[in-house]
Amino acid sequence: MSLYDRWILPRVLDVVMRNREMTRYRAGLVPGARGVVLEVGIGSGLNLPFYGPQVERLYAIDPSEELLRMARKRAQSMPFPVEFFARSGEAIPIDDHCVDTVVTTFTLCTIADPLAALREMRRVLRPTGRLLFAEHGLAPDRSVQRWQHRCNPVWKRIAGGCNLDRKMDGLIGTAGFHIAELTVEYAKGPRALSYIYAGSARPA
Repeated sequence: MSLYDRWILPRVLDVVMRNREMTRYRAGLVPGARGVVLEVGIGSGLNLPFYGPQVERLYAIDPSEELLRMARKRAQSMPFPVEFFARSGEAIPIDDHCVDTVVTTFTLCTIADPLAALREMRRVLRPTGRLLFAEHGLAPDRSVQRWQHRCNPVWKRIAGGCNLDRKMDGLIGTAGFHIAELTVEYAKGPRALSYIYAGSARPA
């Protein structure tokens, strides 16, 4: 891992991911989590303030040790236990069917195999559990798509593996989820970066 990826990029991500639009989606989504929760891609812990009293325990996964260090600091005041794992979403170290809610926000774009990660999320969810997601991805407009496909190879290299052109609802459905609620829209910002898929899904 390069110096940039290990030390500089996590700090850049912590600042960028605190922008007003991403915070708006976090605030609308994360309070719906309840019971035993798994957050895939906790990053620096920016979702932590939005978890409500209905959460009993949080499992938090992220491959970046530096981002987890920031998240641990933010978790010190949480009223429920938080257990951290320095792992990627493709291999979740949790037993089958033991989680009530999985939360993923602006994470699936960076996972090398998002379908494998989503199948792992489905594996750990109880049959009555929910996946809560807010992700950016492939836009519906052909002109925007062309820019997304064109810029993606360079963008991935400078943005920690982030992909601009993944069709998130398609991935979630293919992984064995039934999407119960879905909002798709452009957030404020460059259109190639800001087409949002937000909602909830249940194991099919």
